[in-house]
Amino acid sequence: MYIPPAFNEERLDVQHALIRAHPLGLLISSADDELLASPLPFHLAAGTSPLGTLQGHLARGNTHWTSLDGRDALVVFQGVESYISPSWYESKREHGKVVPTWNYAMVQVRGRVRVIDDPEWIRGQIGRLTNDHEGPRTDPWHVTDAPATFVDAQIKGIVGLEITIRHIEGKWKVSQNRPPADRAAVAARLEREGKSGMSSLVKRYGAID
Repeated sequence: MYIPPAFNEERLDVQHALIRAHPLGLLISSADDELLASPLPFHLAAGTSPLGTLQGHLARGNTHWTSLDGRDALVVFQGVESYISPSWYESKREHGKVVPTWNYAMVQVRGRVRVIDDPEWIRGQIGRLTNDHEGPRTDPWHVTDAPATFVDAQIKGIVGLEITIRHIEGKWKVSQNRPPADRAAVAARLEREGKSGMSSLVKRYGAID
């Protein structure tokens, strides 16, 4: 991923926070000169290696998993994003030398995949993944709420994946390269358009009160 210095986000805790907030990653690998991609939600196990470990599962009927074991893969996590109109910039009124762009926050992870065809490991993984998203709810659903025989049958239909992260990079392209007046105008316009997530990032990374 091309990352100009102004957009580079190297803090591991910030990168991990994006993965947790946007856990649906795009798993990309190659096999027999063919590129393969599968979207799937991941559980991030932060303390299992220096950069963390991603745990997920694929449907057994998805042949992507058959070429993954022991191979390197890329996983892309997309955070908030937004089109940025040049008409928002104060500098448009000053000199007109402005163009459209796109703001986004993204994390890319690379690591070697381990395919795990073990029902008990998979049971633990789906439990952790479920707790990630059900835990904060006032009336959370638990895997054990479903009949055990039904869960067992579902587990037979999936295959586990574990990726020990060997390289991780973050790109937060949120108007840091614009003059202060432009950043403030972009943040205000995004807020008015209901895009508070991106507006907050522009303010935070642009030191806007």
